[in-house]
Amino acid sequence: MRALDTHALNLFCAVARCLNFRQAAQQLHMTQPPLSRAIKALEDKLGTRLFERDTQGVALTGAGAALLPQALRILALLDQAERSLVRGSAAPQLRLGLTTSVEAGLFRPWLAQLEAQLPATTVRLQAGPSPSLITAVRKGKLDAALVALPANTFELAVETLLRQPMMVALPAGHALARKRRLRLADLQAFPVFWFERARQPAFFDHCQQVFSRHGYAPAFLREPADHHVLLAEVATGKGAALLADSFRALRLAGVAYRALAEGDELALQIALVWPGEKTHPALACLRGQANA
Repeated sequence: MRALDTHALNLFCAVARCLNFRQAAQQLHMTQPPLSRAIKALEDKLGTRLFERDTQGVALTGAGAALLPQALRILALLDQAERSLVRGSAAPQLRLGLTTSVEAGLFRPWLAQLEAQLPATTVRLQAGPSPSLITAVRKGKLDAALVALPANTFELAVETLLRQPMMVALPAGHALARKRRLRLADLQAFPVFWFERARQPAFFDHCQQVFSRHGYAPAFLREPADHHVLLAEVATGKGAALLADSFRALRLAGVAYRALAEGDELALQIALVWPGEKTHPALACLRGQANA
């Protein structure tokens, strides 16, 4: 073992700063006897005393005074090198939320754009309802999120990227499936799966206003949170569902998708939200892909 290893230098500098073995041991989170033994071992290896110890206290010897600035410089250089390596090895990250209000495949072009333009960036995805994603961005747990509007975005910066009209998913064998385009009035006597207000209050209220304008008041069924489960329920004939148009990508036997005349009125908007005082280089990629 070399005399001047990093551990030995740290112990020496701690005692040299305090000129008190008990206080130095407390700062180092160790007891005094092993600290005293370590300093004695260092002195033996160097062949010279570094501290004078007497009843008056502790003082640096000439050799100790000469070693102290060099030891401090060595430790500072090592710390600087370590910090530099950590910064250099840590890949930049983007913690991005994705709303579950649209089919996940809608986001694939954006994610591919991020990967192509920012290959050194690690993108960490989190899917969930828009309100929970907005809360995560506000608390600093996400850098940005693609959410469905309307929603309460509080003080966050918001940029709308696209609109998603609503369409109808219904049992393929139902008589209404013979039509290419449906109206809410066509669904009046047919049970419809619908989400609970607590999941997305602002969007729920928006849709209820549209329903009220058109006198639409069917029997609502509780909508499963998982859209694959929801569509399986539709396929069995239990009811229809009103979904964002992107869910057409989910092909399931027994389910037919049809355009909805009021689909644009019920449309949700996909928007990017992020803390206004912070920006992230990946945000430009998302904007660019949306406008492509």
